[in-house]
Amino acid sequence: MSLGRLAAALGACCALAALTAPVAGAQTPPPAATPPVAPPTPASVVSTPTPRTLYKDGPSGRFLVDGTWLFRLDAARNGDRLGWQRDTSTAGWSAVTVPNAWNATDESLASYLGGVGWYRKDFRLPTAAKAPMWVVRFESVNYAAKIWLNGHPIGTHVGAYLPFELRLPSSYLKRGGVNRIVVRIDSRRTSSDFPPLKFDATGQPLGGWWNYGGLLREVYLRRVDDIDMTMVDVQPDLPCASCAATVHWTVQVRNAGAKGRRVTVFGRFGAKTVRLGTVALGSKGSATLTASLKVPHPRLWSPASPYLYNASLKAVSGSQTLQTFTRSVGVRSIRVTSDGHLVLNGRPLDIRGVGLQEDSPDKGFAIDNKVRDNELALTKDLGATLIRAHYPLHPYTLEQADRLGLLVWSEIPVYQVDTDELAKAAVRDAAVKVLQGEVVADRDHPSIALWSIGNELSARAGPIQATYISEAVRAAKALDPSRPVGLAVAAAPTVGCQTEYAPLDVIGLNDYYGWYPGTNGVTADRDLLSEYLDGVRACYPNKALMISEFGAEANRDGPPEEHGTFAFQQDFVNFHLGVYATKPWLSGAIYWALQEFRVRPNWDGGDPRPTPPIHEKGLVTFTGVKKPAFFDVQRLFRATAQFGAPST
Repeated sequence: MSLGRLAAALGACCALAALTAPVAGAQTPPPAATPPVAPPTPASVVSTPTPRTLYKDGPSGRFLVDGTWLFRLDAARNGDRLGWQRDTSTAGWSAVTVPNAWNATDESLASYLGGVGWYRKDFRLPTAAKAPMWVVRFESVNYAAKIWLNGHPIGTHVGAYLPFELRLPSSYLKRGGVNRIVVRIDSRRTSSDFPPLKFDATGQPLGGWWNYGGLLREVYLRRVDDIDMTMVDVQPDLPCASCAATVHWTVQVRNAGAKGRRVTVFGRFGAKTVRLGTVALGSKGSATLTASLKVPHPRLWSPASPYLYNASLKAVSGSQTLQTFTRSVGVRSIRVTSDGHLVLNGRPLDIRGVGLQEDSPDKGFAIDNKVRDNELALTKDLGATLIRAHYPLHPYTLEQADRLGLLVWSEIPVYQVDTDELAKAAVRDAAVKVLQGEVVADRDHPSIALWSIGNELSARAGPIQATYISEAVRAAKALDPSRPVGLAVAAAPTVGCQTEYAPLDVIGLNDYYGWYPGTNGVTADRDLLSEYLDGVRACYPNKALMISEFGAEANRDGPPEEHGTFAFQQDFVNFHLGVYATKPWLSGAIYWALQEFRVRPNWDGGDPRPTPPIHEKGLVTFTGVKKPAFFDVQRLFRATAQFGAPST
């Protein structure tokens, strides 16, 4: 991320005109003095957003901006001078549907390095009434976006994987006519972005997953009838497995209307109704309401019994319900004990999980719920009870994890950021803001087991990383004191104990003993794994330790001694899971990854006969075929007692 991008990201919180779960990166410029006339639009590409969503939780009044979008690449990459935000024809534009990754099937180096693309949507409002305020919500854009409405700039945003919203100014809207949203997206990344673009000594690009450009998740319009619940947090507090729970509500309400409103907010918890309070809001005024409720004998959420309470809300003014907010929550506790074990509802964990990467051969990152459901079905079939990605997952995936009883290692894409970049205060601040955005967006999901502040930073932490760790842990706990905070680190046997990890609750170990040789061959001998793990435990006896990654590439038949064969992968998983089973203090292990995905054009993953850009450590091929090791992992996962006896 350039310092200009970072400045945009850091200024977002104060500049956003809207609204729910704002994320670092969005700004609202002043209105143009003379709005231009909107150009004519071919009727074939005009549609009205439909009243549906791809996930359940959230405010009322959401409309999916579906139908035909138009797209074109900007080969010149020359900013806004081409005037495509005011283009009067469809010539040169391609019809697409959103979500969309413009390079979903382009595996070239140029595609990976990124480019500039333009999206255009012509639409009519679902209602021509003058009363509602309208908001546009983008679930994920990669990477830097500029947005126009009917030729007027309305905002910018930097960063992927988290949502952002912008108000559609009334003076720009054509309530009875055709409107046009245009989005310019620059997917080129820098060494300061999350994840960063880096190169090796030979000039080849590095990176952990393919750089897909575009509107990677869906877009919504939101109708706001004066009152908007801009932040909703419903947090059950469970001191012990047999204790009463206390449910805490925190709700921010804003009056977007032109006149004052007296508003009462009601919440539910199962069959009970809670009055959060009544407040008088002037035009554009806002307030925060809080309430608590004691629940004497709650039904607990767990992977074995993922019970969810209806915790929805409504905002009422007089006899009118102006907005509702759908929310489901689970009552459970997750913590790290003084002897360094992750405990759910008083039961020590030895969970087994898999890594997920949102990717498909034809859609790239812009997958749909059918693909997500298939991923989760494979996860359950495997016997896994936890999922991990290197970035915040789609809201639908999290909701399904809640319903299916899958825990989530929730991570931000601060992936292999170099220490000299992390030394920049602006980079650290931007990373913390991404973490804060993730926590605010996802903290009500009972499935989330911990917040992970990054992956594979320098194995020798040092004072710069220590500063980031302290800042990030403090920020996460300020917003959500109920969950532990962790970091995934590369297994590096020569670095010794890292005092800089002191603020962390959980340390994840990325273990590739016997696959990657490591510096000077220090991890080449898999027989040293057990000794290494014991040494790590001695360093951090009071922290929960998990294997956050282990895996081996496999793409062909061959002997078990040969890297890259199915037989080698089978032997690898049996050996590693066998070692983990001898370490009762481990809180779990995560295989990386469930299914193959694209990484980068020169990827080999340690395989002497690779097929770049595909990451082939997956237990399932990119096209959905289970490898032989899938069934070994399935047998061992299912045989593991992943949830211990309740503590007394």
